[in-house]
Amino acid sequence: MAERLVKFIFFGNYFVGFLAIALSIETAVQLHLPFNSVVYYLLLFSCTVMYYTYAYRGVLRSESSSNLRAEWYRQHYTLVAYTQWFLLIVCVVLSGIMLTKDYKYLFHLSLLSWLIVAVILLASVLYYGLLPKSFFKINLRNTGWLKAFVIGFVWAGCVSLIPLVVLQVESKVYAIDPVLLIGLFVKNWMFCTVNAMMFDFKDYADDSNRQLQTFVVRFGLNRTISFIIIPLVLIGLACTVAFTKYRHLGALPISILLIPFLLLLIVSYSMYRQKSIFYYLIVIDGLVLIKALCGILAMQFVS
Repeated sequence: MAERLVKFIFFGNYFVGFLAIALSIETAVQLHLPFNSVVYYLLLFSCTVMYYTYAYRGVLRSESSSNLRAEWYRQHYTLVAYTQWFLLIVCVVLSGIMLTKDYKYLFHLSLLSWLIVAVILLASVLYYGLLPKSFFKINLRNTGWLKAFVIGFVWAGCVSLIPLVVLQVESKVYAIDPVLLIGLFVKNWMFCTVNAMMFDFKDYADDSNRQLQTFVVRFGLNRTISFIIIPLVLIGLACTVAFTKYRHLGALPISILLIPFLLLLIVSYSMYRQKSIFYYLIVIDGLVLIKALCGILAMQFVS
């Protein structure tokens, strides 16, 4: 029973939905802003789960596979199909509730806010190549060297920028320190990009056969960790240090904020050995949750 529940939560991408909420709450806490509404967080959760599950639409009726995650989707085809429709209905209803309540404030949004939303939505749509091929043929998911950066960008945008745009509509909060916001966005972008790159390690053989030139396929495991992942982690660390200096935080908050990046370095070096799918879904994705919790906890020690 416990194993089935774990597979449902992690294979079904529900844990990823909770990560999106956790990172969004971290953004509000670190910028000293009000939280978004419960309706928005539920919408974010539902959209995230549905979006990530969409990637497995091609394996739902395929033949049995040695890939544990793909096999789970194949065996639970009916459940996944119904939950996707359920989540779609939930998204439509929640969006309707938000629009009915605050639609008139949409007209008060700046051009920059609309541009931010448009760019993030476009990147998320192009990632799966959802636009008609006669109109736009790009599928960023099949662009190996760009893949991880796009995932990181979409994540950073959805948890660092979109909540603030929604907050303008829900709570009429417009005054946000741009320096803090840019630093937080870059920090989240680098952290989520590294997370996505490490996920490419488990798909090395498949990506190589498909001639999908991800970083690990092009440069190999050792060089990817040493010359790409480590520098990106250091960029995230630098943004974190700059953030703490700008906010004049004390030693304890700084130490707490650095923990996720140090753990990311440790886990990066652990990738030299082959890991199970659950290591990626629980440990590597778990680093994102640790980052959010540390970000929230650190601000509790700031006066």
